[in-house]
Amino acid sequence: MNKDTRLNEWFVPKFGPIKFRIFIGLLFLPYTGMCISFTIIGSLLSPIVLWERVIALSVIYALALGVSAHAADVLGSKTKPWGNYFNKRQLWLLTISGLTVAYTIGVYYIIFYVPLLGIVAILEGFFVFAYNLELFKGFFHNNFWFAVSWGVLPVLAGFIMQTNSIGFLSIIVSLIAGLESYIEIRTSRPYKELRRNGRDKNRMKKLETRLKTVSLGTIVFSTILVVIRLVAR
Repeated sequence: MNKDTRLNEWFVPKFGPIKFRIFIGLLFLPYTGMCISFTIIGSLLSPIVLWERVIALSVIYALALGVSAHAADVLGSKTKPWGNYFNKRQLWLLTISGLTVAYTIGVYYIIFYVPLLGIVAILEGFFVFAYNLELFKGFFHNNFWFAVSWGVLPVLAGFIMQTNSIGFLSIIVSLIAGLESYIEIRTSRPYKELRRNGRDKNRMKKLETRLKTVSLGTIVFSTILVVIRLVAR
């Protein structure tokens, strides 16, 4: 097994065939869930919430980020944290198929309901490749652009999906989400390094706790907001 494997990560299931566990790990479900939560929070800023659009955008980000961006990240990564269980052809298939379905859904809404969402779609599509494949000599592969692409833009996407506009409150909340994403990635990088070299396990545990708090806390918070909004209908 590759020495860089992350099979022992807290978000990877301890059961099932090895390839299943690797695939679930590759999805980075807590962090993908955090990003989807940002889209939900952005949607709930709208005075009127169209729930089918909340679901549609959640599916879009689950596919574009959870599947495609993470598969592309393995393709562009210098290390192989998930070993060699998926070859390049399979990873490209995951990347392209996830984006194809996500953009098919997105284009439908862009054409018929929310044309402004097209701007976010173009930007997010750019970051899927520029960030994860480390294009342009890795210029966009840094903490700032991570925070923009998976923090700021998802909140704006959620609000735009509901209103086809950008409001002052949505901008403020998107910046808060960007800051939260920045904290997550600033925590994640040293955490991964400590896990790779096996040193300072106490600090690694503290960083892991912080990652759990940030990602799972965001998911719980967005879930509470959804429940409140549904009850208040």
